[in-house]
Amino acid sequence: MNPAWKNKWLNFKKNRRAMIAAVVFLIVFVVSLFSELLANDKPLIVKYKGEFYFPIFKSYTDKFWGGDFPTPADYKDPYVIQNIQREGWMIMPPIPFSYNTVDYEIDAPAPSAPDKRHWLGTDDEGRDIVARILYGIRLSVVFAFLLTLFSSTVGIVIGAVQGYFGGKTDIILQRFIEIWESLPQLFILIIVASVFLPTFWTILLILMLFSWTSLTTMVRAEFLRTRNFEYVMAAKALGVGNFRIIFRHILPNALVTSITFIPFILSESIVALTSLDFLGLGLSGEYPSLGDLVRQGKDNLQAPWIGITIFIVLSGLLTMLIFIGEGVRDAFDTRKSR
Repeated sequence: MNPAWKNKWLNFKKNRRAMIAAVVFLIVFVVSLFSELLANDKPLIVKYKGEFYFPIFKSYTDKFWGGDFPTPADYKDPYVIQNIQREGWMIMPPIPFSYNTVDYEIDAPAPSAPDKRHWLGTDDEGRDIVARILYGIRLSVVFAFLLTLFSSTVGIVIGAVQGYFGGKTDIILQRFIEIWESLPQLFILIIVASVFLPTFWTILLILMLFSWTSLTTMVRAEFLRTRNFEYVMAAKALGVGNFRIIFRHILPNALVTSITFIPFILSESIVALTSLDFLGLGLSGEYPSLGDLVRQGKDNLQAPWIGITIFIVLSGLLTMLIFIGEGVRDAFDTRKSR
């Protein structure tokens, strides 16, 4: 490892709070990536007539398991269970409900309170809250990672071009950014939601169009500061191309300050998606949204377990990202380097 990066890693490890937050966040995210293996209404593995089947990866019909109908098999149906157990066995996930599985066998009206069947209760449609949280964390974090990656890349490139070339290029792009940031983002989202059915990629594209400016000013300032340094002037004198100088020589130094803001942008992305889903402008009901659970917590005050659960989950995620961001910021602080 490069000595400079090794020094930054050691500085990050010294921040015990940030290190613990990073480990916990990584564990939570990795666990959520395997949500289908932990929470699903389909068996993990079925041994039937001497053969092994994996229903979580391939759909089988009721008729395949000895039933009468060519429809997808319901593995909670006692008749299907009996047919499988007669010819073999099956292993269900620890949580036998997916994020969209409606439990029609709950004893109380939905939303039902936590019990042995539903560890954190159900929402107002009878869906298991633990399953929705697992899938929702994965959806939110992946969305935040993609939004941060795309928006940061665009913002860094535009800021680099502004700062390096300066002059009219800088003025024109700066005026464009000022106009772009003044557009009413919420109204545009309302218009788009009324015309198109919001999907994962649609919301990602819209938010990316308005979030790419977060790092532009910082990168622009760094390029304005370093474009007249001696090593840049020497590269120009040797005939090195402008874009090679930008991306090979100046950008690595500018990224040092930009990286410290990545965890904070991640947390902002999670909040943005959750807020849109809460307002009904985000993902449709077919997605496992944390924002939908926030809305249900507001609408079902008689079921406090919904609001308490989603508050703990969201506050925990955001707090961990803030702690990680503080640790990264301190690690890249030259005053603390040795």
